[in-house]
Amino acid sequence: MNDQKLELLIGHLLRIGVTLAALVVFAGGVLYLHQSRGPRPDYSSFHGEAQALRSPSGILKSLPSGNSNALIQVGLLLLIATPIARVIFAAIGFSLERDWFYTAVSLIVLSILLYSLLADH
Repeated sequence: MNDQKLELLIGHLLRIGVTLAALVVFAGGVLYLHQSRGPRPDYSSFHGEAQALRSPSGILKSLPSGNSNALIQVGLLLLIATPIARVIFAAIGFSLERDWFYTAVSLIVLSILLYSLLADH
């Protein structure tokens, strides 16, 4: 695999990831508007998401029930996963090219990304 093919593949990956994330968030927004009936919510003070929607496993458990907030959260998770997938594809591409320095750099970046997402803050 040469550099141009790798760049095209990564470009397609980013385009597809962002488009898919936008479509899922849009579908969740439409579902939210359809489900929310009654008085308007009070946005004068901040209320965070329910505890069930604060972790990927909780989001996926809430999704089959038709929870619009869970669908929006899935779209945001897809948006977060897109650059992570880009780094993974870059590491694979560099290793196929036997460019060990950039493979190592990509793996270091990947480990930093995963640590920042998975570590308890």
